[in-house]
Amino acid sequence: MKHSILFLASALMTFQIWAQERKLPIDTTVTTQHSVNINGTPINYTATTGTQPVWDEMGKPIASLHYTYYTRNNIKNRATRPLLFSFNGGPGSGSVWMHLAYTGPRVLKIDDEGYPVQPYGVKENPFSVLDVTDIVYINPANTGYSRTIPEKGDEVDRDKFFGINADIKYLAEWMNTFVTRNNRWRSPKYIIGESYGGTRVMGLSLALQNQQWMYLNGVIMVSPADYKVIRVGGPVSSALNLPYYTAAAWHHKALPPELQSKDLLEVLPESEDYTINTLIPAIAKGGFISDNERNTVAEKMAHYSGLDKKDILDHNLDVPTRFFWKNLLKEKGGYNVGRLDSRYLGIDRQLFGDGPDYSAELTSWLHSFTPAINYYLQEELNFKTDIKYNMFGPVRPWNNDDDNTRDNLRQAMAQNPYLNVLVQSGYYDGATTYFNAKYTMWQVDPSGRMKDRFEFKGYRSGHMMYLRREDLKKANDDLRVFIQRTMTQGESAKY
Repeated sequence: MKHSILFLASALMTFQIWAQERKLPIDTTVTTQHSVNINGTPINYTATTGTQPVWDEMGKPIASLHYTYYTRNNIKNRATRPLLFSFNGGPGSGSVWMHLAYTGPRVLKIDDEGYPVQPYGVKENPFSVLDVTDIVYINPANTGYSRTIPEKGDEVDRDKFFGINADIKYLAEWMNTFVTRNNRWRSPKYIIGESYGGTRVMGLSLALQNQQWMYLNGVIMVSPADYKVIRVGGPVSSALNLPYYTAAAWHHKALPPELQSKDLLEVLPESEDYTINTLIPAIAKGGFISDNERNTVAEKMAHYSGLDKKDILDHNLDVPTRFFWKNLLKEKGGYNVGRLDSRYLGIDRQLFGDGPDYSAELTSWLHSFTPAINYYLQEELNFKTDIKYNMFGPVRPWNNDDDNTRDNLRQAMAQNPYLNVLVQSGYYDGATTYFNAKYTMWQVDPSGRMKDRFEFKGYRSGHMMYLRREDLKKANDDLRVFIQRTMTQGESAKY
């Protein structure tokens, strides 16, 4: 009987410990030491991964955000060392994507084009920008290991987290605390956001200045999502897809011979020019376009897209991206092409349809990213937990009202002469297309008086352009040059 009681007590104690570990401490850190060779130079660095609270107006913790912070060792003057804040998008996506595939010191074990390779895991990133900047990867509420407090139920005040403006407000406050705790107020600061993260960092640029009095040197938008275009629809939104159609069709050798024989970067300016000067006005005419002009435009769209002219006419010149993904290769193998990266191919149940059954590229990415981030955080960074890493977390419904982020960025740039913008996009991204990103960049400052502070870089890959090894190097090099060029080196902030 005595042994049974002891066994039961031991079992209960074990259960209690396990139950406690299922909920992360709201304020904790784990620090480890590492090294990496970047462009042939050995770099020793410290990795700090942990959680930091989000507080309400009364100082009560209402969320705990998980982050990973990399600092290069043996830096004599940390005040002159840049700090890069990194966000992914979704909304609802963890920071895993750019962390383990783009700027961080470790990247996925994948092939040179970005496809999964077993056994899963990570390897050195020889192109990481850790040589020139410290980096912190932030998981917003309910993404990665970050959680609201409480996690579920009616007590969660969703209005404080899950919307464009709420997201910007609490993250700006959290970043202020992080900078203070880590003594980084004097450092040049940069924020990078991918996809929805582009909307996030446009808004943060002004919120950090006007609410936290924190001024930036650079905003980097990777494959940015601009909802002023994507969700509005209409002639501009529709027409801006054509250059992406051209790029994806070129990749799959689906364009006419006279275009296919040219390099991609020779073909795209033609498609862009046609889009701006002919296609937008044509679609704007709607049902009042003449039959002759409609026919001529459809023929040219077919020329630049690889689609059938009749299909274009049947859509009244407004061809949805889903139709393109499903039908581009209908007569050329019957594959669908990926949404976020149209280099990827998928197989549907039937050839006929208006859209693919699934996203070929996203399933491929989850295939390799999910095991890698779980292994990496727990085994290499020694952050032990039983809770689930949310690749995509429960953040919806998401409040998209009062989206002024594009003008937020313009105002932040106007107030801060130091602030520069870099836009990076993959030509084969069909979700947040490269030409949409260019259009956003053009629209931020309608006066054109700050256009010399904008820079666009394109890559021969998709949404996560860094998955292709050649673009991983090129994109990091572009980012490295941007950071070094915008550090000002003692130049006064004035016009």
